[in-house]
Amino acid sequence: MENLDSDLLRTFIAVAEAGSVTDGAERIFRSQSAASIQIKRLEEVLGRKVFERHGRGVVLTETGQRLLPVARSVTDRLDSALREIASDGLCGKLRLGLPDDHGRDRLARIVGAFTQSHPLVELEVTCSLSAGFPDALARGQLDLAVYEVEVPSANEELLFEDPTCWAASAVRDFSPVEPLPVALFDQACWWRDAALRSLEQSSRPYRVVYSSQSVAGVIAAVEAGVGVGLLGRSSLNDRVRVLGEADGFCLAPVSKLVLGVSENARSESVEAMMSAIRAEFRRLK
Repeated sequence: MENLDSDLLRTFIAVAEAGSVTDGAERIFRSQSAASIQIKRLEEVLGRKVFERHGRGVVLTETGQRLLPVARSVTDRLDSALREIASDGLCGKLRLGLPDDHGRDRLARIVGAFTQSHPLVELEVTCSLSAGFPDALARGQLDLAVYEVEVPSANEELLFEDPTCWAASAVRDFSPVEPLPVALFDQACWWRDAALRSLEQSSRPYRVVYSSQSVAGVIAAVEAGVGVGLLGRSSLNDRVRVLGEADGFCLAPVSKLVLGVSENARSESVEAMMSAIRAEFRRLK
């Protein structure tokens, strides 16, 4: 009798959760063809189909529905055993600040990679608008943080650069509208200051019609045609269009995502987390 390979189960879980072979393969950093081969092999071992095609994706068969909770339990127990056996002995508490506007998946990968290697370290993660992180580091309220600045200081490590641009809804033309409706952040951070400087340089009358504490909130306003907004190019999608000099907008600055450390927080745990963060952002380059 053949055995179920845990690698096959991990591929099965990824495809089941993503709803398609292509998206599931991306989650586990495999090609679509490699994931398809593994799903086929799993079905050969079981002697039954675990997925049925549905539109552009897949759905679980009755066998797949029975297998999914078992596969999750098995892989979770294997991961837990590995963490305990391979633990390097690091322990203590680490207070980490991560921006909520740079992707939930990225946050999960950073925390997942760290906890898998250092399961004895207690993580206290603050995931929010990052404008207050530098002050929290200076006051010793955080040990380590990732946040955005316009110009990094000497003690801030550059992780990622994201050019900013003015954007508007893809289905609304603001060229004849006076004053120009604008969506901005409602907190005193460099994004808001940069947007206001750019608007002043354009010499076009404007009024702030919408404010939000998050990037998601500003993007939603821009997509809905409420107003134009200053966004990072990594946040753009097909529901918005870029506004350039031809539209009367000046060149916008580059957002720099940096890694900052509290002055008295250097430890093996902090160094290990810094390595996990660097590894994740290297994937973007």
